[in-house]
Amino acid sequence: MSKLPLIIKREYLAKVRNKSFIIMTFLSPILMVGMVVLIAYLTSLNDSEKKAVAVLNESNFFTADFTTTDDVAYFRFFNLDLQQSKDSVERMGYSGLLHIPDSDSLEAVAKNAYFYSKDAPSSILLDRLESVFQDRLREKKLHDLGVSSQDFARVKSKFEINTATYSGQQNIKGINEIKAGIGGAFGYLIMMFIIIYGGFVMRSVIEEKTSRIIEVIISSVKPFQLMLGKIIGTAMAGVTQFAIWIVSAGLLFVVVLSFLDLDMGTLTAGQDMLKGAAGEMAPSIPSVSKTVNLYTNEVLKIPFMMLATFFLIYFVLGYLIYSSIYAAIGAAVDNETDTQQFIFPIILPLMLAIYVGFFSVFSNPHGPIAVGFSLFPLTSPIVMMMRLPEGIGEGGVPLWEVLTSITLLIGTFIGIVWLAAKIYRVGILMYGKKPSYKDLYKWLKY
Repeated sequence: MSKLPLIIKREYLAKVRNKSFIIMTFLSPILMVGMVVLIAYLTSLNDSEKKAVAVLNESNFFTADFTTTDDVAYFRFFNLDLQQSKDSVERMGYSGLLHIPDSDSLEAVAKNAYFYSKDAPSSILLDRLESVFQDRLREKKLHDLGVSSQDFARVKSKFEINTATYSGQQNIKGINEIKAGIGGAFGYLIMMFIIIYGGFVMRSVIEEKTSRIIEVIISSVKPFQLMLGKIIGTAMAGVTQFAIWIVSAGLLFVVVLSFLDLDMGTLTAGQDMLKGAAGEMAPSIPSVSKTVNLYTNEVLKIPFMMLATFFLIYFVLGYLIYSSIYAAIGAAVDNETDTQQFIFPIILPLMLAIYVGFFSVFSNPHGPIAVGFSLFPLTSPIVMMMRLPEGIGEGGVPLWEVLTSITLLIGTFIGIVWLAAKIYRVGILMYGKKPSYKDLYKWLKY
């Protein structure tokens, strides 16, 4: 193994000195930050568009129910029939026309009301309109039972149950989903890096094999050493690139945020409006600023340094397992076209980890499915990262599960490297034949 460091150094320098590697190392953070800024900008433009709805009310009901809000502006039409109103709305480019026909009863009015629009309206807009009708119908039914309008206003107030841990610490709704989303982002990065850098290893093996350089190299180096050197050298290049991305993207985010001069005070802009709408019930409803502070404090409690550390551990171990398979495939074929039949079975566990991991971790991060996939070596690098934002120990992932997961990954890596080396040793000198799964099985016996 004395030549292994030389092979690792050769592979590492070959990768980091590559022009495309250098360009993507420094261009990718700019593209990623630019994409985030662009999405945020487009989202703000989309959210800032105020919908205009025309209301043709021919009844004696709903005379003061449709009031303009920050999202929807209502315009009342008078002295127009339905067709004239439709033509006016279409000509003025409004989002739609709400027609409330005349009738003696509220139920008949609501039943025959229609919303006309050029295209299918958004569900959010329909929910807003339907909530107005629903409140009035409920108020009418309760009024028939002897409930006053003031009592109805108190009855329809929203209720949210208080939650806390056994120690008395307050919990907030949705924080588990936020943590799972952060962990899912780390898991998704691991999947992308494994696919990208594993492909690097496979293409490197194919290039050396097709150029016949490999015949000269293995005359002085054992095939196992060559394969392991390629895997480790590419992994080190990947870690180097990732570290540069983290530092440069972080600095770029700071510069962009400073340049845009974002005002975090806008998050609490709705506080006064909430109090005004709630009336006497306002003291019992948590203020927007308090809610934002609670979420911010919970997010800041996420152990990001621990996540970054385990990200590197699971990335390296997951990469070593999958890149060994990629190297064996590269040695078995003569060109990238022949690799297609072998690639899908490799990517399948990664895709399964992403989709099943999201569903299981979001619903029950400590359930049997989430625990099983976080221990299974081919899926654990991704699923375990989704669970780790909860922390390790009490209330989070048990320490024995983390240690077991890492131990199984190391054992699996040793086993797969041993099997991949057998395929690599035979396939590296095989030319002109498209291998099948049966051939690979035979090579394992050599």
